[in-house]
Amino acid sequence: MNLKNNLIVGLTVAALTTLSGVSAMAQDVLKIGSYPANPPWEFKNEAGVFEGFEVDIINEVAARLGKTTEISGYDFRALFVATASGRVDAVISSLTITDERLEAQSFTQPYFSGALGVGTKTDAGIADLDGLEGKRIGSIATSFPENWLKEREDELGYKSYSSYDTTANMLTDLRSGRIDAAVNDVVSLRYAFAQPTMQGLQVSVEIPTGDKFAIMMPKGSEHLEAVNGAISSMKEDGTMAALYEKWLGVAPAEGSLAVTPLPVPTSAD
Repeated sequence: MNLKNNLIVGLTVAALTTLSGVSAMAQDVLKIGSYPANPPWEFKNEAGVFEGFEVDIINEVAARLGKTTEISGYDFRALFVATASGRVDAVISSLTITDERLEAQSFTQPYFSGALGVGTKTDAGIADLDGLEGKRIGSIATSFPENWLKEREDELGYKSYSSYDTTANMLTDLRSGRIDAAVNDVVSLRYAFAQPTMQGLQVSVEIPTGDKFAIMMPKGSEHLEAVNGAISSMKEDGTMAALYEKWLGVAPAEGSLAVTPLPVPTSAD
């Protein structure tokens, strides 16, 4: 009888120890969602490993919190479902803080102030926003550029709008002439157009918008303050500035979002 009880107790302790170990391991890993074709922010290299400015940011954040990252690729629209459902702890994908998104998600402090770019063929003859009148344009589904365009449909007077799940498909249509202009984050467009396979394309118009890029997390995430604090320390010790220059090719401006520690945002302003 005692032997049986001891065996049961021993198995129970072993099971609890195993579960505790699994739980501890899970707590040491931050599950990250990312759009995998968004250079220089995030992309998969030839070995299938994620690289990019925001990949370096989240990996550094995790290291400062004593954790590692597990990065998974998602379609852009699926990123919002992944955070809302708690499937991931955070999302990186040059995401703009908006009041609408803040209703359902949380964001860390921003680290980049963005601008949109209008990508065209070099001979398209589009030199400003007026040049979009009567043109076929496209952008990424559910993105900030898409919302920006739809809000200004009457003002811009474009002929048609195409929504894309991937940047690659959008730029393929731009090169083939199915659309006349692609509107996206200007940094991403310039990076793409610098590749040998993208000759003949250019950023014809840059549109300052002041949109702020940050890491998106589930609403009220238990990790939010710690992640935000790690970002502040990265700004204070120069790590963020070094990563900015590594991936964007220039040093961040004095007083910019890349070097100014901020609290967790409660609005897009």
